Amino acid sequence: MTIAADLDLVSLAAFDASSAAGFDGHEQVALVRHARSGLHAVVAIHSTHLGPAAGGVRRWAYASEGEALTDALRLSRGMSYKNAMAGLAAGGGKAVVIAGAPKTDALLQAFGDAVAQLGGRYVTAEDVGMTDADMVVVAQRTAHVAGLPAAAGSVGGNPGPFTARGVLAGLRAAVRHKLGRDDLAGLHIAVQGVGSVGGALARALAGAGARLTLADLDPARAAALAADLGAVHVPVAEIMAVAADVFSPNGMGAILTEHSIAALDVAVVAGAANNQLATAADGARLAARGILYAPDYVINAGGIISVVAEYLAATHGKPAALGEVNAQVDAIGPRLSQLFADADAQGLATDVVADRTAQMLIGR
Repeated sequence: MTIAADLDLVSLAAFDASSAAGFDGHEQVALVRHARSGLHAVVAIHSTHLGPAAGGVRRWAYASEGEALTDALRLSRGMSYKNAMAGLAAGGGKAVVIAGAPKTDALLQAFGDAVAQLGGRYVTAEDVGMTDADMVVVAQRTAHVAGLPAAAGSVGGNPGPFTARGVLAGLRAAVRHKLGRDDLAGLHIAVQGVGSVGGALARALAGAGARLTLADLDPARAAALAADLGAVHVPVAEIMAVAADVFSPNGMGAILTEHSIAALDVAVVAGAANNQLATAADGARLAARGILYAPDYVINAGGIISVVAEYLAATHGKPAALGEVNAQVDAIGPRLSQLFADADAQGLATDVVADRTAQMLIGR
């Protein structure tokens, strides 16, 4: 099925991903191509059981189409779980754009055409490698987009600050549960990734009196923020071995592996990165070491809470005040506290309890 896009066509081809790594009964997987702009993308819809599949579009320099497919499959399942656990009327989906061609208006418009072809089954927003300004261009072609610039005091715009707010609430809940502390003053927190979300989180942690060690793939960015906050910065390869109270991963996923977990010297892992566990066994490895893990799709739901509120306000006449959305985001803390208590009571790893709860909510 194709539709016109200027003088050529956007191809949205069904893709059999049933044998691909990360496949989990996905409802729809599409390979997207647009010759003129060079768009090469994958859109994965995991579930629409609770509503349209909501999840951002990520632009990344994937080594292959197969790597991009695996990322889209894993991220879209995470969005299903995330939206369900946050109590949102939304399913889970994700799009990934392979960063080969330049990010031009033509490419973004072609992606918007692809989203439009899906007829509202998938709602997009910005993720890694995309901005709210990019979403304005995407919105020229489809109404099924959120994360658009918003006036001060309104819901919308870059969801990163909402994600950071929720991670802070969840980190506080984890510290309370594991360390018995209601404040962060003097706690040592190792922050991996100080971009839009990690940087905002680091500033909030510093404001709460935490002692920070920072690292980023961009060493200059980590150094600049460390100087601003009176923190320490280390090479990104060293951050997971720093002795601290909390390790907060806020970059790319699959960083908690058998090897890296063995090197951790912390009591808590709580951060915004998606798909932090490299394998299903890694949650158990953390639990076996006595490290409390805040499941990523529970703690990092603040951004999608904002995105869904914005989309419902624009398309279904269900406006949400900024204060209401912030209250939903802050509820991540109590939600995690209950999850930690349930995990303790059941003698299970926190990721297992979260997965089972999310699967029940989406009818799996």
